[in-house]
Amino acid sequence: MSDSVYPAATRELAARRMQAAPEIHDAFQAFSRQVFADGALPEKTKQLIAIAVAHTTQCPYCIRSHTRLAQRRGATEQEIMEAIWVASEMRAGGAYAHALVAFDALGPDASE
Repeated sequence: MSDSVYPAATRELAARRMQAAPEIHDAFQAFSRQVFADGALPEKTKQLIAIAVAHTTQCPYCIRSHTRLAQRRGATEQEIMEAIWVASEMRAGGAYAHALVAFDALGPDASE
């Protein structure tokens, strides 16, 4: 048994995932290649965005893979960390912004 909640991403598990729904798997892979292809944004920038999103969604598989892909596309440690800081601010900022929902729920007379 592993010490981690997340199993290692092995070839065997990836093959099982693919075999469970091969057509959808292939479509997702094609979609992913298209999304990360150079376009209006270069792939390096897209990988940095993916790192930030992966930290926000807290997906360890995505964090590892997109960090490695960003590095292969020339992203520096500093660029990767700045992307992570953007994710951190957005996550904290979301909680701060949603305080308005709580204050609205309290109604106009709550502070009296």
